Amino acid sequence: MKQTPRILAVAALALASTALVAQQQTPPLSPPAKAEGSVAGKAITVDYSSPRMRGRKIMGELVPYGKVWRTGANAATTLTTPSDLMIGTLHVPAGKYTLFTLPGETEWTLIVNKQTGQWGTRYDEAQDLGRTKMTVTKLEQPLEEMTIAIRPGSGGTGVLAVEWESTSATVPVVVH
Repeated sequence: MKQTPRILAVAALALASTALVAQQQTPPLSPPAKAEGSVAGKAITVDYSSPRMRGRKIMGELVPYGKVWRTGANAATTLTTPSDLMIGTLHVPAGKYTLFTLPGETEWTLIVNKQTGQWGTRYDEAQDLGRTKMTVTKLEQPLEEMTIAIRPGSGGTGVLAVEWESTSATVPVVVH
């Protein structure tokens, strides 16, 4: 049977469409995530991409100690606050910022950066608003997916937490 160019074109289009549908149905390796919380009645949002362990050693290897980490995957992690905050010892005016961290075995540093909208690996230290220390504790159970949370605390305070594998890094948050 002789195949015409039109039949070949239709077949190629059908194959391409099938591949595109299959690709769209495959979930991303580091899906978008959002941490939403309230401190003293004020909303705080963190938009990030949440990588998974997938059998890898995370802390100290995939996320090396002593090097700035994008704190997530894909696009840079973004903090949005309509109110001035104190995050640890750092005054953060109302606005939108990018979060990076400097992980260590026993202590992390949270970096709040004024540049926004960039890919997560594009870190410009000259754009830092500032840095503050985070407290590191060990999780009881390994956490497969990296998670950022804003948790209420006592007396109108809150906590910003970054957790993955067996590590929890936290810093207090207060509306200023």
